[in-house]
Amino acid sequence: MAALNRTWIVSGLVGLLLLNWLIAVWWSFEPEQIGVNRLRGEARVTGYATTSAAIEVMATLLDKPGGFLSNDKMPPSVLMDNMPAFEFGALEQVRDLTLVMRKDLSRSQSQSTEDPDLAKAQPKFNIDHRSWMIPRAESEYRAGIEALKSYRTRISDPTQPSAQFYVRADNLVAVLDQVEKRLGSLSQRLSASVGQARLNTDLAGDTSASASTMTVSEQEVKTSWWKIDDVFHEARGSCWALLAIMNAVESDFAPVLEKKNATVSLQQIIRELEATQETVWSPMVLNGSGFGLVANHSLVMANYISRANAALIDLKQLLTQG
Repeated sequence: MAALNRTWIVSGLVGLLLLNWLIAVWWSFEPEQIGVNRLRGEARVTGYATTSAAIEVMATLLDKPGGFLSNDKMPPSVLMDNMPAFEFGALEQVRDLTLVMRKDLSRSQSQSTEDPDLAKAQPKFNIDHRSWMIPRAESEYRAGIEALKSYRTRISDPTQPSAQFYVRADNLVAVLDQVEKRLGSLSQRLSASVGQARLNTDLAGDTSASASTMTVSEQEVKTSWWKIDDVFHEARGSCWALLAIMNAVESDFAPVLEKKNATVSLQQIIRELEATQETVWSPMVLNGSGFGLVANHSLVMANYISRANAALIDLKQLLTQG
């Protein structure tokens, strides 16, 4: 009888582990790309698509299978790291976008007042994504979504002229500035998967420049083996969200892009971002050496992100020229 009980206990534990593994696999499927048709309003109101991009990205993160996993404290999600990394990458893009919307896109000049809905929404998305009790990340993010929806409704209402979204070249450059910094950081972290010696160029180009503390002239930079897949999936999530944002920007800023003959430059950025979302057929993120026999998925991702960033820099130059 005791042996039979032990068999049932072991079988139950194995079944429970298998069930948790299957749920974890299901919850690890990345969400579909957000098409531009989901972002445009029927009336094609200026700013509608860009605001909708932030809303749709956050709503997708919260409502996908398994919900928002980054702050879960129970299995199987507490044992998962790829999808939480994906969520964080996407969340960072929304944080950058809503900051620019609050500071630049909704204001006509530096002395104008900020929009009350954006002033409420932007801090909500800055709540720690791992916070699970007070405040609870999901509740704060949903409050931010509601504030963005309120702003979107107001810019769509001709009777509320206080709510605006200004489509100007300098405002688009402000958006691209944030994107450039984010992509540059991701590219560097992905490239560090194989480790490399980097020279310190922090003060290059300015003989009078200084830093708070002394730093070495050369250092070895290498991502921890345990963090390589996390950085990769964070980059996937960041590019997934950015793809929706860039599609929205192409729609809202079409007159500016057309005037500067820069539409094709933005489309090239979108094409490079689409390449980052190709299916990864390997069951795990491989980390071969640069020219070794085994693939290095991080370096492939870094390549596409670097190409997108280079195209983005070219686009900024087009926008700032005459």
